[in-house]
Amino acid sequence: MASESTNTPVWLITGCSTGFGRELAKLVIARGWRLVATARDKSRVADLAEGAEGQVLAVDLDVGKADQIHAAVAAAKKQFGRIDVLVNNAGYGYQSSIEEGEDAEIRAQFDANVFGLFAITRAVLPIMREQRSGHIINITSVAGLIGFPGSGYYAASKHAVEGFSDALLAEVKPLGISVTCVEPGPFRTDWAGRSLRQTPSRIDDYKDTAAKRLESTRQSNGNQAGDPVRAAEAMIALTQKPDAPRHLVLGSWGYDAVVADRQARLKQIEQVRDISTGADFPKE
Repeated sequence: MASESTNTPVWLITGCSTGFGRELAKLVIARGWRLVATARDKSRVADLAEGAEGQVLAVDLDVGKADQIHAAVAAAKKQFGRIDVLVNNAGYGYQSSIEEGEDAEIRAQFDANVFGLFAITRAVLPIMREQRSGHIINITSVAGLIGFPGSGYYAASKHAVEGFSDALLAEVKPLGISVTCVEPGPFRTDWAGRSLRQTPSRIDDYKDTAAKRLESTRQSNGNQAGDPVRAAEAMIALTQKPDAPRHLVLGSWGYDAVVADRQARLKQIEQVRDISTGADFPKE
């Protein structure tokens, strides 16, 4: 195995204990590439490094803790000398109606899904700038492009990452760094199970919107069409493209939903073109 070769790419993946992060980590290792596998408790990813100590570095990383972010990035650079791919995967789902959302839950959601992602990206960028190369993959969601009832705060967190990624790409593309948001639909991970947080909707007016979606999410767990292993393979394929796309929607359901939504939005914008353009000062 070429595990200790200095010519293999170095991946840093957040949230490797379960789901997309773990499947992606396993595939990276199988290819003989080098990996910084992170989890809030590194003992949960220690098995990934067994027998591959020169190839895999397991580190503690809670993306909500600045000291752990800087320590993880420093350890990666010390061990491998570079970071070629950063996968911002750590995060989770929170569901509630907008009206019944709990402030502590909303803030915790943004700390993990948004501010933690921002912080580790900032920490890795100096390394990639020096290299004049790299690929930043932000795992968002179809909910990063479409807001669904019951998922308003989760969608807000993922929309924030999408906007951030647009600006980030504009800044770093001239430096040889790619940025992609991976937008999964329903996949068979822990997102809708152990990792999901919900505030039940008790307002009757939301029984057919937010409450219905909270229930359908719970019921779908374990039966989603999306395969996490195939999703991980798609992410790896993405990094092999010379001109990586800004968006990668994963899963048939997600693809169809996003395409229909974008087409409908464009139609809506075009229907009020005269009102939009009429807001300028009159041309002399």
